[in-house]
Amino acid sequence: MNGGMDKRLLVHANWMLLIFTALLFTTGIVNLYSASGERLEEGIRVAPFFQKQLLWGALGLCGLILCTLFDYRHLKPLALPFFALTLLLLALVPLIGVRVYGAQRWLSLGFFNLQPSELAKLSTLLMTAAVLSRYNDPLDWTRLCLVLLISFLPCALIFIQPDLGTAILLLLLTGGIIIYHGVRLSVLKISLAALPVLPPLGWFFLLKEYQKKRILTFLDPSLDPMGAGYHITNSKIAIGSGEIWGKGFQEGSHHLLRFLPEKHTDFALAVFSEEWGLIGSVMLLLFFCNFLLCIINTAKEAKDRFGSILCAGIFFYFFWQILINIGMVVGVMPVVGIPLPFISYGGTATIVNFILLGLVLNVSMRRFMFKTN
Repeated sequence: MNGGMDKRLLVHANWMLLIFTALLFTTGIVNLYSASGERLEEGIRVAPFFQKQLLWGALGLCGLILCTLFDYRHLKPLALPFFALTLLLLALVPLIGVRVYGAQRWLSLGFFNLQPSELAKLSTLLMTAAVLSRYNDPLDWTRLCLVLLISFLPCALIFIQPDLGTAILLLLLTGGIIIYHGVRLSVLKISLAALPVLPPLGWFFLLKEYQKKRILTFLDPSLDPMGAGYHITNSKIAIGSGEIWGKGFQEGSHHLLRFLPEKHTDFALAVFSEEWGLIGSVMLLLFFCNFLLCIINTAKEAKDRFGSILCAGIFFYFFWQILINIGMVVGVMPVVGIPLPFISYGGTATIVNFILLGLVLNVSMRRFMFKTN
């Protein structure tokens, strides 16, 4: 725009989204400070995870601001090059990637390990929104297959890392966007009829033994109480021990005594529930519900299809992560390694989260620009 920033951009910004994002990130920092603790004889030693998370949050905030400074419609022609770059980075991971805990998911940049699978969420979302924005009618089989192909390409590369959780998330993200856009009734009926066939195919031809073991342990944690069932069992014990009001800040015995694995990443919610109890957990869920509501409202209020589908995709991106992580921590879903947005520790994930929210703000800020079209 000419003559500086138009004040209407700030007026139309979704400020409630920023408020709930700030509440969630602050809660995550406080929880991560406690989760990083370890009880020793002389007191509590705190690892620097929360300090690093503050750095990622600052970088993410810069990314959020940058994503509000341009018209989001300019992203549409960039979707394909960004998607191609992401596929290239994913293809490089098996060749030169960094291996951590048996999984090869990162590319070393010297000062920072980049996780291309996190970029794949963003690039797949942009590519899917760009393609679907061309169509006004519900999808037929040809267009549905095209959209599914967009997600299958990065999913295949992510699955071999192996990273089953992110691959599933990408498929769920794409499925959510497809449902939001709409498909023909005949296509929907056949797709629903074919769904029961997919789990057996995945079980016999796709899942590795340790992944099958996770699912069996989810159904019965006692099958391997000191192995695959250890995470679920101790997570449920930690949550239950918090009772109504919780044990208090830095008073959670399960994580301080190192009974709870992955306490600063996948099972950060268990740390929070042990310390703040049912009341604190319900408050956190209310934060997430209002956070998601702000995003879907922006999708409904967007004045063009690309902006609407983009925001809907971001809604499903966060919705599925929140649902799967909470289900995993309380023991109603298998452990698949999906973090809880803004609560779990993660560099690339935190930056991508803020960038996506910057795009939602971008769409909300520019709603007035379409009123006269």
